[in-house]
Amino acid sequence: MRSTRVLSTALLALGLGLGLGLAAGPAAADSTPSASPSDDASAPTSAGTSFRTATEVEQGQTATASASTGDYLYWSFPADAEQRPTVRATVKLPDAHVAQTWQIDVYDGLRRRQACQYGAQTRTAAQGAASVEVACVLRTVRSWSEEWANDPLPGTYYVRLTAVGLKAADLGLPVSAELRVDSKDIGGSAAVDGWLAEPLVPGVAVTSAAQEDDDDSDSAVLSSLEPDDGWSSGWWSDRWVWTAVGGVLAALAGIGGYALTRGSGRPARVPPGA
Repeated sequence: MRSTRVLSTALLALGLGLGLGLAAGPAAADSTPSASPSDDASAPTSAGTSFRTATEVEQGQTATASASTGDYLYWSFPADAEQRPTVRATVKLPDAHVAQTWQIDVYDGLRRRQACQYGAQTRTAAQGAASVEVACVLRTVRSWSEEWANDPLPGTYYVRLTAVGLKAADLGLPVSAELRVDSKDIGGSAAVDGWLAEPLVPGVAVTSAAQEDDDDSDSAVLSSLEPDDGWSSGWWSDRWVWTAVGGVLAALAGIGGYALTRGSGRPARVPPGA
């Protein structure tokens, strides 16, 4: 009987531990890509010169642009909750140039500069190099954050590409740039308790105000970018599934432990009148 109780206790503890571990979210979701490659025939072939004129790029597209050294190139792309965007840019340099340093910066919908988890955000091309590549892997986009925090939130993101510390001899030289944005779907392991009322996209305040005044009136929307499957609501994630599975396993372990420890009835050594 003692060994049976020890076994049932171990089964119950195993079920509870497995349930809590599964509720934390699967680590394998890190390797699941969320953006499928799109048709590059519709990819933009120019870049903006400021935040307001940033060229819209969908994830999975390869955008191109021709410019001159010293110009600021701007693009924008959408990123949803539980995504980890990776921004890569390749600059093809002229045949004759001195050493150049190129830098890529990413800003969120509030135009706050976002830090890169890893990647060569700034890179120097040696004299005579044919091209230089820079990259920035952002932190996972959260569905909600404190007002004082600088966490990446769902909405439009801006990319700025430029050469820094140029000498006068290199100003105005022709260059061409390629930009591509991809994301990994992190899944429920990055889910938080909360979500934004609206994604941080240009024109959302103007649109909301117009809808309050007149639902049928035409409102100005400054950005048409959004993920292919629309913006997520923020409350659902695969964490709910794994939490439910863990709860079921824990309940089954508890039932099994009870069935093992309850015995076959009244012990034979107990007198009938006791």
